Amino acid sequence: MKRTLLVVLTMVAGGAAAADAADLSRPSYVKAPRIEGTLYDWTGFYLGVNAGYGVGRDLMSVGFPGTVFTETNRLAPQGALGGVQAGYNWQTANFGLGNVVVGVETDIQAADLKDDRCGIFSLSSCSSFGVNYSQRLGWFGTVRGRFGLANGPVLSYVTGGLAYGDVRTTVTELPDSFGTSEVRTGWTIGSGIEAALAGNWTGKIEYLYLNLGTQSGAGSLLGAPANFSSDIREHIFRVGLNYRVGGTPYREQPVANWAGLYVGGNVGSAIARNASTNGVAGTADPGRHELSPKGFIGGGQIGYNWQAANWVFGLEADFQGSTQRDNEVCLLWCGPPIGFDLTIDQRMSWLGTARARVGYSVGSSLFYLTGGAAYGNVRTSFVDTNNFGFFDVQQVTASHTKTGYTVGGGLESPVNLFGLFGPNWTAKTEYLFVDLGSVTDVRTNIFGATFAHTSHLQEHIFRSGLNYHFNAPVVAKY
Repeated sequence: MKRTLLVVLTMVAGGAAAADAADLSRPSYVKAPRIEGTLYDWTGFYLGVNAGYGVGRDLMSVGFPGTVFTETNRLAPQGALGGVQAGYNWQTANFGLGNVVVGVETDIQAADLKDDRCGIFSLSSCSSFGVNYSQRLGWFGTVRGRFGLANGPVLSYVTGGLAYGDVRTTVTELPDSFGTSEVRTGWTIGSGIEAALAGNWTGKIEYLYLNLGTQSGAGSLLGAPANFSSDIREHIFRVGLNYRVGGTPYREQPVANWAGLYVGGNVGSAIARNASTNGVAGTADPGRHELSPKGFIGGGQIGYNWQAANWVFGLEADFQGSTQRDNEVCLLWCGPPIGFDLTIDQRMSWLGTARARVGYSVGSSLFYLTGGAAYGNVRTSFVDTNNFGFFDVQQVTASHTKTGYTVGGGLESPVNLFGLFGPNWTAKTEYLFVDLGSVTDVRTNIFGATFAHTSHLQEHIFRSGLNYHFNAPVVAKY
């Protein structure tokens, strides 16, 4: 798989339009037989491991003080991560909100999130002249509180607290180079879902947003004073495995019935990492930059499952509206008193998928992988502005509907919030990676030169939703 707006995702979102029709033939609720010792208690100490993927969305400004040579670029460090966590949970009595679970957790992660970009201070390619950027997050950790609602062996939670990590940023204009390497502190917030597997083992899927503040540095390029300033904003998607030390072990429950038709709704967030190039058309090495439309998504899904013992196979289609946008990148000589600015505004207005699902049901929880086709619409506007007043401002807008692929995974389980939902309802949390290929837009600037801009469209989606199943699952009641 090839990113400061807070995103707290909830496990309960949307609704189903077909509920009224189902009332005419609603299957009766079947309570699973009670097995001694099956009541699940989340209280206790746990240890675990995790692995995942991270994407940065770091707005960076580089310039020469007192001159027009300033640009605002986007860095997007991405890569794999993995680490360990430890925590403690306290489960309270039922206060009408479900079984409340509060806890503390700390983790430490090895990471390889990195990016190198090429600025565009001239019309030449950066291999021959230009400013190059490099940024890397080598490791990070968090200390967080957790607050969740437990439905038996399934815990839906939000989390937040302290974050820290090692960030190295370098700016190079051959033969000069300067940069900063430091351990930065900040904060994190996110959400997730955790479910019992067997015995004392649980599995989880989680999203975290890390804000490590703004890193800055100063030095010399081409014999002149120069400086940079970069936001450090990371989006972390990961899965984990925990072992509860002591406590009540999970006794396997009767497998839920997942077969049949379902409909539902979802909400979440999406962040793009659209590696882009911009340069004179036909050149072999145009300048490189990132665009990162970010925002909320929401929509509906419909699917059908087939089941063989614990194995579940299904097909699902969904359609999403999106508020994703990035309009902060400014290339070339940006800002007063004089200059030539190229500002870029990119949006993802809608997308959809048609996917297969394969999963394994552990009691009432369904762990699944998914993949298939994806499609979406991206709209990009280019504004060439000059501050001399000699030329007209030029704006070009291009819209593309693209197709590609998606892969991901998730966890689905019965929902029991405020006692509002019956046995036909489930909640799910899932991650999707979407690749829609590349788009190229050609434009002519204020001097009559022809430029080509190409973006490779890649989306990271974390969302939660509700499904209504027309064939009620048989699940244990807690």
